[in-house]
Amino acid sequence: MTSRKKTILWIVAIVLAAVIGYAVYYFTSIYTGLQGLQKTGEASPFKNVAPTEVKVAEPPKWEGTEPVNILLMGVDARGLKEGEVPRSDSMMVASLDPVKKRINLFSILRDTYTNIPEHGKERINTAITHGPNTAMKAVGDLLGIQIQYYVYTDFQGFIKLVDAVGGVDFYVEKDMYYPSAADKHEYDINLKQGMQHLDGTTALQYVRFRHDATSDFTRTERQRAFLKAVAEKMQSTTSIMKLPDILNDVSPFIDTNLTVNDMWKLASVGYKSQMAGSEQIPPMKLLKETTIGGAAVLTVSSESALKDYVKDIFNKPAPVPVSSSGKTESETNSTGTKDISTDQQNRSTGSSD
Repeated sequence: MTSRKKTILWIVAIVLAAVIGYAVYYFTSIYTGLQGLQKTGEASPFKNVAPTEVKVAEPPKWEGTEPVNILLMGVDARGLKEGEVPRSDSMMVASLDPVKKRINLFSILRDTYTNIPEHGKERINTAITHGPNTAMKAVGDLLGIQIQYYVYTDFQGFIKLVDAVGGVDFYVEKDMYYPSAADKHEYDINLKQGMQHLDGTTALQYVRFRHDATSDFTRTERQRAFLKAVAEKMQSTTSIMKLPDILNDVSPFIDTNLTVNDMWKLASVGYKSQMAGSEQIPPMKLLKETTIGGAAVLTVSSESALKDYVKDIFNKPAPVPVSSSGKTESETNSTGTKDISTDQQNRSTGSSD
């Protein structure tokens, strides 16, 4: 064999070794990062919560056909003692259907007055203070579905996630301003209307803002729209390549009962699925504002009607197939581009997805 051929073979061998080495590092880092999301013992944010007998659905044995429901909870831990579990600032349910390849997102109004298993009736945002099992059961009973998993984070976890994916280009539908002297202005809200790049801090301002005429109603709508934008950003090639770093950044601020195996499977389903829609729970037509014990709360006019409403959403036809560019024909103009700012303006003002 000539010297030149030997040189070429050595170069190919070195390149292959480098690729294999990176692949091993990449997947090992992802596995380690995913493992770190599930907290136990002293690392658990619920270590001081009294044991509960509340039973929740066992995570299904994955057959590739069962819908999976995940409760997403964001909490505001400001001003609390070490180990104290705060009430939920936001609660959402992500429902993944691997057969229809669709994802439905439900945001739960935090002042919804409902039954908290083993603790009587109270606002639903108090459920998590009794532990994640109680929160999953309370929300599942309200919607008439089984919730198998939860993901729990706080302000810092949200900021780290958005920063880790490189921020999100998003349309802010109006000027938003709210100073917070109680927090020494650390969490002031000051955003201007228009298309802009939101980093973790400004994104938190956007999803927290509720100081307008419709308060929490429009806030939950904004949260759903922004979460959808983050999910789309996570599906980009750049974010996938950065996944080990993303997991390393957010891991200290997240707790979940998802195992690494669960996450791999659900990530595969999520990547192949389309967002079918996002809904407020309770919907306006079933919502009643009232006062109980001197506190303003939201009640459901008919719990059976609410469960039927959720069931009807699941039974809607699957989303319209999209092209390889990720757009439907109706969303693509003659140049093959989508008017992103118009689409986000429509979502922000309440138009359907």
